[in-house]
Amino acid sequence: MLKTGWQSPSNIALVKYWGKHGRQLPNNPSVSFTLNTAATRTFIAWENYNKFGRVELSFTLEGKENPAFAARIEKFLDSLVDDYFPFLKEVTLQIDSSNSFPHSSGIASSASGMSALALCLCEIEQMISGEASIQTDFITKASIISRLGSGSACRSIYPEMALWGHHPDIAHSSDEYAIGIGSEIHPVFKTFHDDILIVSAKEKSVSSTAGHNLMIGNPYAEARYKQANDRIITLLAALKDGDLQTFGKITEDEALTLHALMMCSDPSYMLMEEGSLAIIKKVKSFRTDTNIPVYFTLDAGPNVHLLYPHENELDVRSFITSELKPLCHEGKIIYDHVGQGAQKIM
Repeated sequence: MLKTGWQSPSNIALVKYWGKHGRQLPNNPSVSFTLNTAATRTFIAWENYNKFGRVELSFTLEGKENPAFAARIEKFLDSLVDDYFPFLKEVTLQIDSSNSFPHSSGIASSASGMSALALCLCEIEQMISGEASIQTDFITKASIISRLGSGSACRSIYPEMALWGHHPDIAHSSDEYAIGIGSEIHPVFKTFHDDILIVSAKEKSVSSTAGHNLMIGNPYAEARYKQANDRIITLLAALKDGDLQTFGKITEDEALTLHALMMCSDPSYMLMEEGSLAIIKKVKSFRTDTNIPVYFTLDAGPNVHLLYPHENELDVRSFITSELKPLCHEGKIIYDHVGQGAQKIM
């Protein structure tokens, strides 16, 4: 059997996408930091033998069979056969994935997992065809396939920062795939930290898929999409200039906007918890008292991401240990930073 392997990280959106249409297409563009430590490693062994003429695979997670994940991946691969990967009807796949972050850590693995899987599939396609595509074409297709598996996964492939979603003022932006923008940001952001404070490791009461769907009929939806497009332009300027204050304001406003949209949905729901709010208040007070540029954001869940420049690491880590760690579930914190995107590991 032949074998390939890729490692791909998670990412944290600064301007969030919330609401989608069509086949995993975003209702507004988004911008994200690519992370480093929180990553998925996926290996696929394959052979040119398939007795059923349809997707045939086995799947293990951390070396153990996982029927639920296997069923999800089989369904995903079935959706790719006609439009993207006809070869899937002719091969047998053995897929093994593992995460660098622990289970029940509160970190969604769909972005890292689906992007690692997509990169493996794109490489297998090249190996079977015997034709090496141009690197940019390979990465673009991998981003498209990642998006079909999990919307935000399309951003994980790129180093440092990525933008996903069409914006009329941003060249090459697309709803179909993400583009890398790491070359356009100030050096201060290339070594930014993202320390993830695990407020809760429980499964969310409302999934992200359900949350996206609830944007249909949300009375604030259209205003939100305009707001996101406007904020993108302001954020990109701040990223280019190294403007930490503007960066921080937009990042925090976006986090609160996301959760406000959840509370304005029908039915309404809330994913922040008491610990989330307590951490946010402490972060704001610490920043006011010290003038240290540390900012918060949240994904669609209760866990808080602290973003800050590398030069402030010692002061912020001391603050986290003394003030914030007691508010975390079992004291769990994942210390991460901006990373270099997906890497081939076999």
